[in-house]
Amino acid sequence: MTALTYAARDARTMLRRNLKHALRYPSMTISVVAMPVLMLLLFTYVFGGALGTGIGGTTSGSADYIDYVAPGIILMAATSGALVTAVGVCSDMTEGIVNRFRTMAISRASFLTGHVVGSVLQTLVSIAFVIGVALLMGFRPHATPLGWLAAAGLLTLLTLALTWLSAAIGLVAKNVETASNIPLPMQFLPFLGSAIVPPESMPTGLRWFAEYQPFTPVIETLRGLLMGTEVGGAGIGAVAWCVGLTLVGYLWARTAFRRSATR
Repeated sequence: MTALTYAARDARTMLRRNLKHALRYPSMTISVVAMPVLMLLLFTYVFGGALGTGIGGTTSGSADYIDYVAPGIILMAATSGALVTAVGVCSDMTEGIVNRFRTMAISRASFLTGHVVGSVLQTLVSIAFVIGVALLMGFRPHATPLGWLAAAGLLTLLTLALTWLSAAIGLVAKNVETASNIPLPMQFLPFLGSAIVPPESMPTGLRWFAEYQPFTPVIETLRGLLMGTEVGGAGIGAVAWCVGLTLVGYLWARTAFRRSATR
């Protein structure tokens, strides 16, 4: 067997370990999934009548507003998964299991790979659940099969980027409580984008921030793909942000993991 084959085998073992943990202790995953669902219910049924009036020229309130807000809430499901990754990695680091792994004849990269791949799979399942809830609530996308495929690819790329960033956070956090708090801004950053209302309706300073922050082009691209509207330059910006964040998260996590071995 080659070194790459051994690394792949060890990564699969770590992946099975993380998925079994998620099945045995589902409370964290359930609480993370519940947040975007509650947001969807809140902004559709409580605020939808007020916020929906005038968006896109509609006047029928929440019945049309859900088509606007659902893509943003679906993206929030991806950001919520970051919490699980950070807590899981930090828990392993602080409980000493990583030191045990380092004494074993396994690939060093398998620890992070198992966490990242496992978290991406869990988050994608959560996203699918949120999409299902949105459809039950009246979300009616007009995407073609190709549009759905492109939307799934974008969400997967975004999830991968956020998961690597969260893994790095889990590695540098001193304790689980800190690891659970640091990713919180990522969960609420879409609110300061175009997830809930168009940036054009915001004050000048906040509108500038909303237009140029990472999540806005991703939301606009996802909205265009699902609703069958023009994506434009937002698609290029969305992919660029996702790829850039993935590289930053990966390099940060790799560096932090190597430094932790010298402590």
